[in-house]
Amino acid sequence: PDWKALPEDTPAAINRLLHRCLTRDAKARLHDIADARIEIADALGNAAGDGMGGAPSTAAAVMTQGQSSRSPAWRRALPWAVASVFAIAFAAALLLWAPWRKAMGPTPRRLLASAGVEVWRSTSTGPSAILSPDGTMLAVVGTRQGSRQLFVRKLDQLQAAPLAGTEGAESPFFSPDGQWIGFFASGKLKKVSVTGGASVTVADASPNSRGAAWTDDDAIIFMPDLTPGLTFMRVPAAGGAPAPFGAMGKGAVLQRWPQALPGGQALLYTEHSDPALSAINNANLVVSSIKGDAPRVVVRGGYFGRYLPSGHLIYFNQGTLFAAPFDLKRLEVIGQAVPALDDVVPNGSSALLALSTDGTLVYESNQISKEDRSLDWMTRDGRTLALSAKKVNWSNPRFSPDGKRLAIQIRDADQEDIWVYDLASDNRTQLTFDPGNDAYPVWTPDGKRIVFTSDRDKTKGTNLYWMNADGTGEPTRLTESPNTQIPMSWHPGGKFLAFFETRPGNSYDLMILTMEDDAVSGLKPGTPTVFLSTKAGEAIPMFSPDGHWIAYTSDELGSGLYDVLVRPFPRKAGGLRRVSTGGGRWPFWSTTSHELLFVTPANRVMFAPYSVEGDAFTSGQPQPWSPTGFQPAPSPVLNPYALHPDGKRVLLAAAEAQGAAEVRDQVVFYIGFGEYLKKIAPGTK
Repeated sequence: PDWKALPEDTPAAINRLLHRCLTRDAKARLHDIADARIEIADALGNAAGDGMGGAPSTAAAVMTQGQSSRSPAWRRALPWAVASVFAIAFAAALLLWAPWRKAMGPTPRRLLASAGVEVWRSTSTGPSAILSPDGTMLAVVGTRQGSRQLFVRKLDQLQAAPLAGTEGAESPFFSPDGQWIGFFASGKLKKVSVTGGASVTVADASPNSRGAAWTDDDAIIFMPDLTPGLTFMRVPAAGGAPAPFGAMGKGAVLQRWPQALPGGQALLYTEHSDPALSAINNANLVVSSIKGDAPRVVVRGGYFGRYLPSGHLIYFNQGTLFAAPFDLKRLEVIGQAVPALDDVVPNGSSALLALSTDGTLVYESNQISKEDRSLDWMTRDGRTLALSAKKVNWSNPRFSPDGKRLAIQIRDADQEDIWVYDLASDNRTQLTFDPGNDAYPVWTPDGKRIVFTSDRDKTKGTNLYWMNADGTGEPTRLTESPNTQIPMSWHPGGKFLAFFETRPGNSYDLMILTMEDDAVSGLKPGTPTVFLSTKAGEAIPMFSPDGHWIAYTSDELGSGLYDVLVRPFPRKAGGLRRVSTGGGRWPFWSTTSHELLFVTPANRVMFAPYSVEGDAFTSGQPQPWSPTGFQPAPSPVLNPYALHPDGKRVLLAAAEAQGAAEVRDQVVFYIGFGEYLKKIAPGTK
């Protein structure tokens, strides 16, 4: 204000009072108008009283109620000055409050934080870390003492606490009130309180379940299996009989990763017309009414869609997270999709990200968890030596029978191919070049060919092929099936190939492909037969050196973990033997000793000594093959190691080679992610 506009005879006390009411410094500003009234009364009393600061005279008191025309100018101006103070204060408060303005969200910023679990990324499907709806709690799939389970960490605490009864957990999700966590384990859909206690089985499901959404009316909509044509199921969260939900879109064969949209009236999910994982970028985002109305495609060419309260859809395509403005009332995209983040780690048909209702994003960044790894030798005493110092994104290594060459799967961008290393010359040669994905190489017993799985024929399934190991000639298809097939092991006689296959309603089954002699063309494939099919998931069948046994992994014993089991070949009743007890995958038989190797969820190579007497197989207590750990493959479904035929060393990515102190429990919190999307994808009206 213009202080010179005050009358010249304004008392100093009133002048100071007005300054104190209008100062910009909140700490120095008068807080209560009642205090101002007292100071005004004192000033009036001093002017009309005895001049000594005492109580005002009767005349002065009368003058406070009605001033004469002969009153000093400052007395006549005082009511207007006080009114001005109120007017300015009200205007300032109104501008600060600004009810006509939308409330500003938090300033977008990214923070790197610990998940509170030593090794947490151990889930093969869905996110490994999720936020509670209010953003105050992090639920994590982690490992402790070789067991995968759920942990919860309140964000005002430093460590995560384990939740009992959640062993083998996959794809966790919160209830709308944040008091429960749903998850999949041991072929069941389960839930557990965030405060602990016994887990509760809600419904049956398979290890191939792909996501669930907890709706506002206390039901769970979930995908129980990857059977083509199977729609979502809906079950009360308290348990009961699941009922089919919704309908499959025209030309679609699979549905995955549902999210209940705000308001409880619609479901967002991913829908595929091609079951091959390599075709995931051609999937669509679909919205369907909870009431079961006809589904509608809202984004073509994307997967793992999620809605944010900022009014945006986010989804993946070609390894990038995109964002598009979305009208929740009209259920349609209302603006151009733009790239939002390029460092979020995808996980098959999903991604390692999750959201809270306040727009906070938590995710794993590929700038933290690099998937390129070195190739290292490790001996039984824990010593390591680099085979190749160049780091690549490799997995599924296999040595040729003579141990001189290494077939390996290498991922470059979004494509998988088979390469062959010559160990003597240190030369690496690319074996497959098709634009499709070629993976899981397996040498034939004579070392002349390599079998692999491929999705190169887009009109049919991901099936088995083989080609010459020296790269000459063209690949030949061995099987034809709508189900995905993964080769694992040849019988030493070269007439049987063990593989596992996705089967409708049964997760993975163990299969045998018999190779038949042909006088003209040599060996040619026969018709695959089932070796083992149960309600559980069986995978990774490996023939013993004598061909009389098959080791494999399964959760059929109900422990909640995949363990290494052994059965006789050909299969006989009552021949099941358990080898691992705390979780185990990727069995390898030693050809030089009676030892069966496998890896644990805690990334240790173990071995179990065994003996065979007649038809009896007996295994001993598993022991560490080496005291040193290793760096895991990017996903548990990828093999991280191989035993050399000499039985003295394994190939892997040694922890020392990557830095033994490397932190693997870090996640990124993107606070104000919704505000960031408003800036880059404002949408149209």
